[in-house]
Amino acid sequence: MQASDIAAIAEEVAAASEVSPAQQETAARLSALLGHLFLYDRGNQLRVIEESGLSMTQCKALLELGGLGRSTEARQVSELAETFGVSVPSMSRAVDALVKEGLATRIEDPEDRRARRVAITTKGKQLVETLVVIRQAGMEAFTATLSVPQRRKLDAAVDALMDREDIAETYAQLKEVGPA
Repeated sequence: MQASDIAAIAEEVAAASEVSPAQQETAARLSALLGHLFLYDRGNQLRVIEESGLSMTQCKALLELGGLGRSTEARQVSELAETFGVSVPSMSRAVDALVKEGLATRIEDPEDRRARRVAITTKGKQLVETLVVIRQAGMEAFTATLSVPQRRKLDAAVDALMDREDIAETYAQLKEVGPA
């Protein structure tokens, strides 16, 4: 990714970000928490991604195919590209690499025999499960450091967010993929 691409993304995000000062403060606090959690376990999840040799686009596609997005159904490359806001050729190269590594496979689209869909393989599912287990272990290690009152407050906040269909759906999918 070139610096001009990064600047364009930053401008796009900033332009779409019309929030109140209170919302900005909540976002900043949530950002601090997530940043802390992401690196809490010495960045084990990042280390596994790095050692897998996957690019970020490849990793996002694999996680999406592995059920951490909408579903584990095979997807067209164009769907994956749209999901992550990348070009179809870029996603196609990412998928080619996943196929070459045995993490995904291309299958015939049952509705259009000329089209191909991308599906995760057993090896790909194992990598996704490893990432989920590592992230879960990091979260468990963090929650073990909380006092009982802190954990109760966190539980109450998370419970309130489970009313959102998108979060509840992601939680259900994570429970299917790995321990949660």
